[in-house]
Amino acid sequence: MKIERIETFLVAPRWLFCRVETDDGLVGWGEPVVEGRAEVVRSAVEVLSEYLIGADPLRIEQHWQVLTKGGFYRGGPILSSAVAGLDQALWDIAGQAYGAPVHALLGGPVRDRVRIYSWIGGDEPGEVADAAAAQVAAGLTGVKMNACGRLSPIPTSAEVDEVVGRVAAAREVLGPDRDIAVDFHGRAGMAAVRRILPELAALRPFFVEEPVLPDQAHHLRDIVASTPIPVATGERLYGRSEFLGPLQAGVAVVQPDLSHAGGISEVRRIAALAETYGALLAPHCPLGPISLAASLQVAFATPNFLIQEQSIGIHYNAGSELLDYLVDPEPFRFVDGHIARLDRPGLGITVDESAVRKAAQTPHAWRNPVWQHADGSFAEW
Repeated sequence: MKIERIETFLVAPRWLFCRVETDDGLVGWGEPVVEGRAEVVRSAVEVLSEYLIGADPLRIEQHWQVLTKGGFYRGGPILSSAVAGLDQALWDIAGQAYGAPVHALLGGPVRDRVRIYSWIGGDEPGEVADAAAAQVAAGLTGVKMNACGRLSPIPTSAEVDEVVGRVAAAREVLGPDRDIAVDFHGRAGMAAVRRILPELAALRPFFVEEPVLPDQAHHLRDIVASTPIPVATGERLYGRSEFLGPLQAGVAVVQPDLSHAGGISEVRRIAALAETYGALLAPHCPLGPISLAASLQVAFATPNFLIQEQSIGIHYNAGSELLDYLVDPEPFRFVDGHIARLDRPGLGITVDESAVRKAAQTPHAWRNPVWQHADGSFAEW
């Protein structure tokens, strides 16, 4: 069996899909994308495809090694995301070739269902409360919200109160038996984190995510030591070596993205590394159906898995929901806040190729917002 053709599709709202076809008709799908830089990743996929065309798709590990190390200049989000999507597609093909779901090829399932959570915003207390109530009604047991929008380098008392007030509004709706994670999105510096986290501790967040930017990871040890709230990070880390420092600092949760951090192959290794530090895996996934399917396959086979992010109904998807690209949405049906084990061969989903090709006729050019502080200086989004 040989890889015969590789195609990419820019599809709304902000995704890039890749399709890998073999000479005997098997088709694997992947999702290689950096949000806001999808066209650049597309070019990287095209370059890497030069190596894969004509190769045996089942030599996944060999291909991963060459794709990530075959160039003198390595790493970074563009390359690792391109590799991630191709890796997902190769695992999809392997599952179909062997007649088994990917989690079976990873050693078999260690759980029958995966707990999931949804994002509920974070701008206004009333909006947060209403969004949290909607997720409770849908049966979810966990949600995540933004801690803040634009934040002063040293937040004022009013800004601190606003953060706490929004989280408190969500906690009131969720009660003590459901979880709320709080995402700082790298918007807070060390001074802001020191001021805010003590005020949040009484509300017992599930975890605080990306309290500081990845390039300020040297602060993580002090942050972990200063708060009883579990600390999570990793959506902007792209390989296992980048997770070593945060794990040594004591983070409780690692959040590699299956479409950014080298795909199924590398995230599986990141999870194993985290396990040696007693840390848990909660893959980042505000993306499309293929990335979610790949994340779930890893979750089913990973002992130290905690919870899975998913973006069904998220505000980014207005007009182009991820379920629209599936022949059958049943694999992603929520039951009591969980998704049941996917046992179909490969990634466990059937991509609606006709819907993908139609959507690709009007490709997106999504860009993330660029924020400024009141004085006109750059602010983290």
